[in-house]
Amino acid sequence: MCQVLGMERRGLMHSDQKTRFSIKGKPVYHYCAVSSFSEYTVVHSGCAVKVHPLAPLHKICLLSCGAAAGLGAAWNVADVQRGSSVVIFGLGTVGLSVAQGAKLRGAAQIIGVDINSSKAEQAKTFGVTDFINSNDISEPIHQVIKRMTGGGADFSFECVGDTGVATTALQSCSDGWGMTVTLGVPKAKPEVSAHYGLFLSGKSLKGSLFWWKPKSDLPRSLSMVENGNRFLRISKSD
Repeated sequence: MCQVLGMERRGLMHSDQKTRFSIKGKPVYHYCAVSSFSEYTVVHSGCAVKVHPLAPLHKICLLSCGAAAGLGAAWNVADVQRGSSVVIFGLGTVGLSVAQGAKLRGAAQIIGVDINSSKAEQAKTFGVTDFINSNDISEPIHQVIKRMTGGGADFSFECVGDTGVATTALQSCSDGWGMTVTLGVPKAKPEVSAHYGLFLSGKSLKGSLFWWKPKSDLPRSLSMVENGNRFLRISKSD
């Protein structure tokens, strides 16, 4: 573990606070230690994971960030249990990965919320059982979700990067044990505003940044694909 965290997200090395990437002699600063646009890169051995030589690299590369963020949140942070109810705000790559992770854990109800109705059919292939377009309803969406789940979801996930949605996700989960996990990175207004009573009622709010163990989780995920699971159908989304 680095003694100084955060610098790598700005694309700098700790030793000299400079980037190791360039294009035509000009420095390039990669985002969040991903190096996504490099054809070749040098990484620490701890960041390298051995995969089967026949694994489709154009698909498993998605497990390096977006897909892993969703799966890790469902498996390692929320620890979704069989028979539970789940609501996901935002059905991009991360949200769909949360849905698939919840499905693989045996969640009984997976509600997807998005403002783009064209995502509904695709979302079903990743485990979403119910779809809500939040622009099409006239009442607060957390009330709709509470009615659909009989009191609130066991788990809610914010995959948009909107702190207002994080509050709505918290309102949508069950009193007593409901857990909200926020994965999105807000562009503005980073403070989450929530009534203190939401926490007194037993709800919890957790943040999840990646939360993936590449050395063990990546080979395990690839093994699932070889055995017939289809979550690597996840593709880039708008």
